[in-house]
Amino acid sequence: MSLGIRSGSYSSLEKQLQQSNGISPIQTGRKASKMVKEKDRSLNWIFKFAGRKKVGMLLLSLISALVFVWVLYVGKGEDSQEGNSVQNLSVNENVSLSNSPSMITMATTMGFKTSLVLPLLPPRYFMGYTLPPGHPCNSFTLPPPPADKKRTGPRPCPVCYLPVEEAIALMPKFPSPSPVLKNLTFIYEENVTRDGEFGGSDFGGYPTLKQRNDSFDIRESMNIHCGFVRGAKPGLNTGFDLDKDDRVAMEQCRGIVVASAIFGNFDEINEPSNISEYSRKTVCFLMFVDEITEEYLRSSGKMGINKKVGLWRVIVVRNIPYTDARRTGKIPKLLLHRMAPNARYSIWLDGKLELVVDPYQILERFLWRKNATFAISKHYKRFDVFTEAEANKAAGKYDNASIDFQIDFYKNEGLTPYTEAKLPIISDVPEGCVIVREHIPISNLFTCLWYNEVDRFTSRDQISFAVVRDKLISRVDFHLTMFLDCERRNFVVQKYHRDLLLKLAAPVSVALSSPPPPLPVLETLPEKTLVRKGPGRHRRPGSRRHRKVVAGNRDIEAN
Repeated sequence: MSLGIRSGSYSSLEKQLQQSNGISPIQTGRKASKMVKEKDRSLNWIFKFAGRKKVGMLLLSLISALVFVWVLYVGKGEDSQEGNSVQNLSVNENVSLSNSPSMITMATTMGFKTSLVLPLLPPRYFMGYTLPPGHPCNSFTLPPPPADKKRTGPRPCPVCYLPVEEAIALMPKFPSPSPVLKNLTFIYEENVTRDGEFGGSDFGGYPTLKQRNDSFDIRESMNIHCGFVRGAKPGLNTGFDLDKDDRVAMEQCRGIVVASAIFGNFDEINEPSNISEYSRKTVCFLMFVDEITEEYLRSSGKMGINKKVGLWRVIVVRNIPYTDARRTGKIPKLLLHRMAPNARYSIWLDGKLELVVDPYQILERFLWRKNATFAISKHYKRFDVFTEAEANKAAGKYDNASIDFQIDFYKNEGLTPYTEAKLPIISDVPEGCVIVREHIPISNLFTCLWYNEVDRFTSRDQISFAVVRDKLISRVDFHLTMFLDCERRNFVVQKYHRDLLLKLAAPVSVALSSPPPPLPVLETLPEKTLVRKGPGRHRRPGSRRHRKVVAGNRDIEAN
């Protein structure tokens, strides 16, 4: 490393730059040249009394100390919790200088060989927050369940949301950290291979058991199966094909996505309510439908040429990869990050649900405030996978032999019934009709692997959820949270499927016949006389009627 000083190096360099840029030396001010001369004189004066090597080492030490203090100061980041990136200037491959103009000038003056290095440094991260002391939500607790023993089924419960404006203001500026995994890519096979086939499909591929096991080995960079294997671009000749304008529209979703799907014309489209104007302008509402549902929407006049039904943009899916509509529905449910690659957050709703709370309030309550990247409600009644499997068999949800095969496979891998030893995990069975998540590599990996299980085994995603979750959290700090089912019912209202709605709306035919014989007269006290009101139930005067509470009423407890 040469510490020699070239006399007149500043002025000669200045002239060269001026001439190369077409600037005449006459145009330069005299002040700059005077300052340069004063710098040269001061440096000559320093070197007169001390050796050049000592002065160089002293300056390097001083610069290193300044860089260290500067990194400590800036490294605190936003709210003292978010990371920071610092550009480095490498000097002789072992000295690091901050990339500031003053330090570059000092190093050049000393005659160091400088090179500007711009490495891929980690971005700033969102690390959560706490509400201010005394905030009502800090002391909020659920009230005791109603004492009415006649109503034992699921119902909504109160949830402490922030006002919409506050929730919007708290939206993180930076993504949450993705533990270990930083770069997630997806397998593309122009000719799908079936070597060592063990379940799978042409759409999702046929990953071998070794590939399946390797996908749970979390690394910094991973390349995995995640649907759409036959094309480099999801939705373009991959199966589950999408129109070009829809693909472009989804790529432009850069904030929040609310998504749902209806296949086989199975449900009516439910318009979200209580949505703020800001959400109407900034949130993408995507409704995936097949061509059968599209035909119904057009023929009924519910969808025009703009492909909009209320807030929903209708995304028509062609070349459906499965005959089972439930399995097809798992594609937008679990692989939304592949079709909306620039979205930061998403809320998934099953087609039968109506959203009745603003998306920003939901994300603030269940993700940001909890510092979570994935949130899903637990089943209101069942919490054990084995119990869930038996319930699916009893209800005829899927072929019993296939369910037994899947459960036996998981048992051989070590799956055991749920016990309190799993706490703080509160359940192994989700109510999978709602998913709230952030789109970062680790959560995208989770839904990819969850989808692969659905593609390999049965379409009952409640059975495979805990297996994938447990494998991931045993290896990395995956921030997955499960909330109560009654809290889920607070921000969505469950509607009837379309076939049942048609039956309920059908007129009741009454056959004409001779009037029935009169009822015998019963001797009763006046205050206990039954009052008949139409064809419904009878009640005694003064008795309390139990009114059904809509889940959208979030401020009171259901009676």
